[in-house]
Amino acid sequence: MIRLLLFAFSCISFATAANEKPNLLFLFLDDLGWKDTGYMGSDFYETPNLDRLAGEGMIFTNAYAAAANCAPARACLLSGQYTPRHQIFNVGTGPRGKAAHRRLEHIPGVDTLDPGITTWAECIQSAGYKTATMGKWHLSNDPLPYGFDINVAGTHSGSPPKGYYPPHPKVPGLGEVSEDEYLTDTIVAHADSFLRDQVDAPWMLYLTLFAVHTPLDANREILPKYKSKNPGDLHDHVAMATMIETVDRGVGRLIKTLEATGTLDRTIIVFFSDNGGYGPATDMAPLKGYKGTYYEGGIRVPMFVRWPEVVAAGRTCDIPVSGVDLFPTFCEMLGVDLPKEQPLDGVSLVPLLRGQEHKWRERSLFWHFPAYLQSYGGPTSDEQRDPLFRSRPCSVIRKGKWKLHEYFERGELELYDLDSDIGEEHNLVDEKEAVAATLKRELDAWRKKIGAPVPILKNPDYDPVAERRAIEKAGIRR
Repeated sequence: MIRLLLFAFSCISFATAANEKPNLLFLFLDDLGWKDTGYMGSDFYETPNLDRLAGEGMIFTNAYAAAANCAPARACLLSGQYTPRHQIFNVGTGPRGKAAHRRLEHIPGVDTLDPGITTWAECIQSAGYKTATMGKWHLSNDPLPYGFDINVAGTHSGSPPKGYYPPHPKVPGLGEVSEDEYLTDTIVAHADSFLRDQVDAPWMLYLTLFAVHTPLDANREILPKYKSKNPGDLHDHVAMATMIETVDRGVGRLIKTLEATGTLDRTIIVFFSDNGGYGPATDMAPLKGYKGTYYEGGIRVPMFVRWPEVVAAGRTCDIPVSGVDLFPTFCEMLGVDLPKEQPLDGVSLVPLLRGQEHKWRERSLFWHFPAYLQSYGGPTSDEQRDPLFRSRPCSVIRKGKWKLHEYFERGELELYDLDSDIGEEHNLVDEKEAVAATLKRELDAWRKKIGAPVPILKNPDYDPVAERRAIEKAGIRR
């Protein structure tokens, strides 16, 4: 009898300890711009559930993706490393844009995350958590070897193959889907089932929705609402609005499930986007740029953390943070060991979340893109350096209020004071030569230390006359 009682007590103690471990719900959206939620200032898109969660935690106003487009940003996020370490520089490895317009041979890099790189999901899984990824993966054919027990919809594809309505060929784990069911709702339904199944065990859910990536496939159920709604001064894209509201409704559904199962108060919720918004459909003003550019609109993203009993509600943090910081942050939040041999470029944000800013040391953030990304074309192009490419080969450093861009084709430098010029309109490189020189030396030293490849070979197919004519045709003279 005594043995039975001791055994029963030990089982109860184990269950209690398991329940005391915090869960992690990581809401990771695709192409959601810095101002594409209500709490960040959208005047057309509606996100009441996200706004509520943001208000119950800490909002980061200077949060950055570690790259300006999908695959490299995700590789940085999962590995905790800047692009030169994992070598995923772009979506695919082929040259982008017209050959006649590229002065240099790009660095192709790779298109698959090295399975020898440990992800934070592997660390969390090894600590006894049930782990799931649901939605976009984009880093290999199968996410399961990277630390996940469950995969729904994750493949190497960067967008829904046939749009947001069925059929969904080659999208694993969706099960039977009715012909009028929106893909975001389908994935959220699987997430909801996962949360209900894991009430008595610690879990981590990487909810990495395809939304709001192209195709801009409107949710037909709520399309009439936005067609009749007055446009805002900042936002007015009807299809995008339906996609964003569908995400928000899904978040609301999951919150209700966490409340119903009594697990909301022991669940950490982190919200982030993989890069800036899709230029032809949204606007990050006053930020310059959009997805694919290394101006603020291409890399600054919405972020909040809701952590009950740790993060006080209604807090805002203006300290610059990066996607590479989430690896050590997640591990410290959950009490999980970091990999011993793998270098990590980020630092844990837990001191900031705990209100211990005095323990924070100012550091520089870096970006490296030794490739090309062609322009969307159209009216957004003339806001950038040229209408042919969203970005040409470059590196960028931010330190404090200063941000320096270096473009390798011509050795051009751009320096901005983000405190007074968040829109990066006034290049101060000639007025602040000492600041530019200091940042340039630090950027050079970082590239050397991390082994960042810099394109130096001239492209034999480059045609300066064709490039100039294309730029002048678009109405921009350089």
